[in-house]
Amino acid sequence: EKLFKDYGYLQDLHEKLLIKLSDRLNKIHHTNHSIRYWRILIGPWLGWFVQIVFDRWFMLNKVIHEEEVEHCIVIKRNPMDMVTNDMVGFSKASISKEVEDWNEAIYGQLLELCWKDKIFIEKVQVQQKNKTQAIDSPHSKKNFLREKIKRLIPTFNKLFPKDNGYFFISSYLPLKTDFKLQMRLGQFPKLWKTPPTPIFKAEFNQRKWSLSSNKLNVNSFESVIESLIPWHIPKVYLEGYSTLISVSEKLPWPSKPKAIFTGTLWSDTEIFKVWAAEKTESGVPLVIGQHGGHFGTSPFAFLEEHQIKIADKWISWGWSDEYRPQIKPIGNLKVFDLDTDYDSKGGALMVEFTIPRYSYYLYAVPISSQFLDYFKDQEMFIKNLPKPLREKVLIRVNNNDYDWNLPSRWNDLMPEIRVDPGHQDIRNLIKKSRLYISTYNATTYLESMAWNIPTIIFWNEEHWELKEDVKPYFELLKSVGIFHNSPQSAARQMIDIWDNVDDWWFSESVQKARLVFCKQFSNMPKDPLGELEMLFKSI
Repeated sequence: EKLFKDYGYLQDLHEKLLIKLSDRLNKIHHTNHSIRYWRILIGPWLGWFVQIVFDRWFMLNKVIHEEEVEHCIVIKRNPMDMVTNDMVGFSKASISKEVEDWNEAIYGQLLELCWKDKIFIEKVQVQQKNKTQAIDSPHSKKNFLREKIKRLIPTFNKLFPKDNGYFFISSYLPLKTDFKLQMRLGQFPKLWKTPPTPIFKAEFNQRKWSLSSNKLNVNSFESVIESLIPWHIPKVYLEGYSTLISVSEKLPWPSKPKAIFTGTLWSDTEIFKVWAAEKTESGVPLVIGQHGGHFGTSPFAFLEEHQIKIADKWISWGWSDEYRPQIKPIGNLKVFDLDTDYDSKGGALMVEFTIPRYSYYLYAVPISSQFLDYFKDQEMFIKNLPKPLREKVLIRVNNNDYDWNLPSRWNDLMPEIRVDPGHQDIRNLIKKSRLYISTYNATTYLESMAWNIPTIIFWNEEHWELKEDVKPYFELLKSVGIFHNSPQSAARQMIDIWDNVDDWWFSESVQKARLVFCKQFSNMPKDPLGELEMLFKSI
C-alpha cells in the first residue's frame, strides 16, 4: 500500500518537476521547446532520479530519527566527479557494478544537505579512481561481426535513393519482418545506426541554479530534490546540449520522415531522443512498439507510462486501454517470423529474474532485498521436486545478475543443479526442453506461450501485483494448471504432468485458455505485416 501511494506521489511530483526543469532548460539554452520535447529527452532520467533519491532520503530520515544515529562517516568527494554523462552512464552508476560508489555519494550528499545539524558527519579521504570516467567511456568490447555490419550500414544506405519515408530504427521486429514491412510501405528497406553520445565535462559554474526560489526545507522531499537536480542532471542535457544538437543535425537520417518507429531507443539513446524530439515539434508522429513483457498487467510502471505519454501511437502485444487511445493492439512484435520447437523427451528449462540490489525506478516487481524472497521461492520449487526430476532442470540466470552471484548460490545449495549463465539464444535451450518454467512477470512466458511451448508459470502475487482487470486472465491460466501463486503448487504440477506433458498441454481446456490469454497479451495475428502496414498508412 505504501509503495503504491508513494508511486502516485512521485508521478505527480515528476510532472511538476518536468514543467519546472523544462522551463529552466529553455532559459539556459535560449530555446522555446515544449514539455513533450523535454519529456522525450530528459523524462527517463528525471523519473529514475526522483524515484531513486526518494528511497534514499526516506530511509535515511527513518533510520536517523528512529535509531537515534549520532555519527556518520562519508567520503570526501568533488561533486562534479559524480555527475554522469548521459542516461546510460546514470543507469550504470545507480544500478550496476558502480552502484556502491554512486549510492555512497548520494547518501553522503543527503546527510550533509538535510541532517548536518542533527548528527556529526565525519569526512574521510579515500584513494579511488574516477569511476564516472569508466562509466562514460564509449569504448567497450563488443561483438566483432555486429560492429562490422554497423560500419557497413552507411554504405548500404547510399545504394538506394534517399527518401523521407517511414524511419525505422531498432524496431524490435525481427530483421526480416522489419525489411518486409518497409517494402510494403513502398520504400527501400534501410538500416540506421546511432553514433555514440560525446563525452562532456561537468562545469561547476553552470550548475549554480535551483528549481525553486524558496529556502531549502529538509523535511520536504520536493524541496530536497529540487536542490539536487542541478548537481546531478547528466552533462549531455546541460554542458553538452549544444553539441548534442549539432551532432543530431548532421545525421544522415531523413529530414522529413512520415513517421518515426522504434522499440528501444526512447530510453537512453540521447542522439536519437533529441532528434526525435525535434521532429515531433514539427509534427512528425512518433511510434513506439512494446519491447517486452509486464506491460498492460501492472497497476503501476513508470517506464510504461513514460513511453505511452511520448508516443503518438504505441503498439501493444494485444492489450488496450480505453483511457489511453494511443495504444494500438497488434501482436507480439518480437516473435513475428520467429518460431521454435521443443523436445517432448527433453528436460525442463527454468528461467530466473534479477533486479538491482538497491531500489530503482518503480514498477510491480520485488524491490531490493525482496529479491532474496524471490530466490527462496525458486529454491522451494526445486526442493519440492523428487531428486530424479530435480536433475532434469536447467536453470537459466540473467547474464547480468547485479552481483547476486546466482550461479554460486545455486552451487552452494544444490551442486547437482545445472546452471546456464544466460549468454546463448534462449530458443536453443527451449529446443532441448519439454517444459518451460517461468518465474516472473516479463517477456519469457509470453514468448513460450505464443510458440505453444508447454509452460508453467509461478510467482508471489504480493511482489508481482496485477491490475484488477487482468486478474481473470491469470485465473483462467490457474484453472488449467499453467499459472501458480506458490512454488509448491507449481512443483506438484510439474510432477503430475512430467511423463505426459503433451497430453496435458494439448488438452482442449489448456489450449483454449492459452489462446484466450495470448490474444490479450501475446497475440499472433494471421497477417501481422498487413496490420502493421495499415497502422502506419493511417498515420
